[in-house]
Amino acid sequence: MRRKVALITGITGQDGSYLAELLLKKNYKVHGVIRKSSSFNTSRIDHIYVDPHNKTNFFLHYGDLTDSNSVYNIINKIRPTEVYNLGAQSHVGVSFENPEFTAEVSGIGTLRILEAIRFLNMKKIKFYQASTSELFGETYGKNIFNEISKFHPKSPYGVAKLYSYWITSVYRESYGLFASNGILFNHESPRRGETFVTRKITRFLTKKKLGSKEILYLGNLNAKRDWGHAKDYVEMQWRILQQKKPDDFVIATGKAFSVKQFIDIASKVLNFKIEWKGKGLKEQGYLIHNNKKELIIKIDKKYFRPNEVDYLKGDASKAFKQLNFKPKYSFKKLVEDMVESDLILAEKEIH
Repeated sequence: MRRKVALITGITGQDGSYLAELLLKKNYKVHGVIRKSSSFNTSRIDHIYVDPHNKTNFFLHYGDLTDSNSVYNIINKIRPTEVYNLGAQSHVGVSFENPEFTAEVSGIGTLRILEAIRFLNMKKIKFYQASTSELFGETYGKNIFNEISKFHPKSPYGVAKLYSYWITSVYRESYGLFASNGILFNHESPRRGETFVTRKITRFLTKKKLGSKEILYLGNLNAKRDWGHAKDYVEMQWRILQQKKPDDFVIATGKAFSVKQFIDIASKVLNFKIEWKGKGLKEQGYLIHNNKKELIIKIDKKYFRPNEVDYLKGDASKAFKQLNFKPKYSFKKLVEDMVESDLILAEKEIH
């Protein structure tokens, strides 16, 4: 029996690195796509990379989701059994500044992969599309979303991902491809990019613990998200492709917490006491220590999106039942993991 071969786009990202580790442990041959750049952006996978001249099950290939030829050539060369499309311009805020590029990568990039699979007549390939809770955006009087909830994206990123979601469904129904969507709600980890709000917070607070004098500027403190751990969620990506039939699944914890609650829990891990004062754009966070108050958190309008999504919470009942989804990380444990990791990083940077 042929060993399973996985192709992962977005291999250098948070999910791609955790998924690669998981699949290597399961004895897969893992191939990742990286974009050609003048500087290396492989820090998340450096620990598993081995020179291909030595014996290894992990390989990297230059490619780009905006280039049909490179997508076709890589799939044709590798002949994977499973394809995980995690590649995207995944920052919601950036998508407002670069909407066309976001559409090309996060939207049409998915079509390029599916069309390559169809053209090569490789119908045995199992295809996973990384979808997102940003497909929703409007509550319509409901406070929780599942697989049959109405989509109403509120950002160029969400719209691009909505195209990917539906084109995956169309190719499944039209050509009989094993093509599944994972509608993953927010998932974080110590490997989250530092421009994302959760990592921005943990990096700031751990540096503050070591004496930093900086101030943290944030947007909507009251925005609530359903936050899980990326390690839990990439395992579900794999399980989605192990089903007998292709299908779409919401992956979420079913609990929502605000940005402010994230800050409060992260602060407690560091034995910080934060006091909040003011409302709206004038709300500020003060660090209380030695009977003194230090202003450390302020609001900046530029971090508000042109179209805000205030609340997202997922109903993963289907995944709990069919995928046996049981998150190992609670919200508190997720925050602790990120803070502890970033404290080690901050200490290394000082020394």
